[in-house]
Amino acid sequence: MLKHHVAGAEFGEGAATGAIFNPATGEETGRVAFATAVEVGQAIALAQEAQKKWAATGLVKRADVFFRMRQLLVERQDDLAAIVTREHGKVLSDAKGEISRGIENVEFAAGLVHLLKGEHSTGVAGGVDVHTIKAPVGVVACITPFNFPVMVPLWMSASAIACGNAVILKPSEKDPSAANFIAALWEEAGLPAGVFNVMHGDKVAVDSLLNAPGIGAVSFVGSTPIARYIYETSAKNGKRVQALGGAKNHMIVMPDADLDAAADAAVGAAYGAAGERCMAISVLVAVGEATADAIIAKIGERATALRIGDGTDPATDMGPLITREHRDRVAGYVTGAADEGASVVLDGTTRAFEGDGYFLGASLVDNVKPGMKVYDDEIFGPVLSVVRAQSYDEAVAIINGNAFANGTAIFTRDGATARAFQQDIEVGMVGINVPIPVPIGAYSFGGWKNSLFGDSHIYGPESIHFYTRSKVITTRWPDASESQIELGFPSNH
Repeated sequence: MLKHHVAGAEFGEGAATGAIFNPATGEETGRVAFATAVEVGQAIALAQEAQKKWAATGLVKRADVFFRMRQLLVERQDDLAAIVTREHGKVLSDAKGEISRGIENVEFAAGLVHLLKGEHSTGVAGGVDVHTIKAPVGVVACITPFNFPVMVPLWMSASAIACGNAVILKPSEKDPSAANFIAALWEEAGLPAGVFNVMHGDKVAVDSLLNAPGIGAVSFVGSTPIARYIYETSAKNGKRVQALGGAKNHMIVMPDADLDAAADAAVGAAYGAAGERCMAISVLVAVGEATADAIIAKIGERATALRIGDGTDPATDMGPLITREHRDRVAGYVTGAADEGASVVLDGTTRAFEGDGYFLGASLVDNVKPGMKVYDDEIFGPVLSVVRAQSYDEAVAIINGNAFANGTAIFTRDGATARAFQQDIEVGMVGINVPIPVPIGAYSFGGWKNSLFGDSHIYGPESIHFYTRSKVITTRWPDASESQIELGFPSNH
């Protein structure tokens, strides 16, 4: 049984457990412990003790840990990717891809000596200097989703730890083993025991973290309803919180676009990882009837040829969905689309697969309109909807009218259109001929509207602000003979 990892060792009794499945076979491969409120409280206390010592550690010594962690992730990426594929189902190349994007933030956080610099002003008044320092928030709770069991934990934990905090990671109970592997790597890299901890579980564990006074900040990635709950509960308890929610990412295809390149990009962005990405393209907005007809034909041809199967097979393009229940939920959107007035061009629900894996074929749905469930809801599966627009302005209005605003893209050969798009669009991350515009580690990730609750994006520069509290220090060293009583409000003149 997979237990919690706290203060450098297995932790907890594991009285309550959950099953771990291999999505490619449907077989139960293990059990994972579910934390009680008491166990969460004990883990927080241990993390608090470790955090005090870690915060007092010199910055150069902290940075050394990150350089070693980066090397270990590179050396062990095959082992880590195998864990991800076994429990999540995504193909091995995709699993390695998410590890590489997680490494980016470890590399960014390794520059902590520079990132944690404050500011200094000399002589703001007679003999008065002012400077700022960045202090850690304490113990940070990181609650991460099933779809990126390595990348998102590294996005959160690297920045939090660099800033002098301790972390309690609550990974998804659906694919939890990667979290324990990461914990072992952190400690092998030289991170003191108790600075990075893993608590497995369900809503009991989550609520315990949200309500515990010993947690200073909460980072979350998941669906919008849960993100809103995380945000409201954490804020009510006086915690700093960033809660990234769902998405409905649109990709505009203009009449002047390279349609073959656009079709290739759409297939990769819509069906990669079986669509279980918060940055997946789930809506293609084709401008003009001719553009729509042509791009649909090209996407349909490519999607039909996708090889779907066990992610451990190098020949596989797309693996299974995470659970049987989620697969059936996704299938329901496809089978119900025609009743809403849409046209199912490619029905992945009719594709047959051997065994008991949670497989679903790629689906392509045309003539989709806002107001249809297939358009409005975050499906999180291999379903690409096509919305037909008659102009660029109509396409932009459709996207700006959506409740989600995580990522978007436009495919065009016209520079003026591309420049207008990046100004006109009300979305947090924008791609120009780039279908999945996930920023590199030196920038920050996050959307607008119902895709983000809180005012800080994840990883990159904004994460340093989120995981630290600024202190402003005003100093004066007057001569003793200058001392006098002043009852008026202090003036800097």
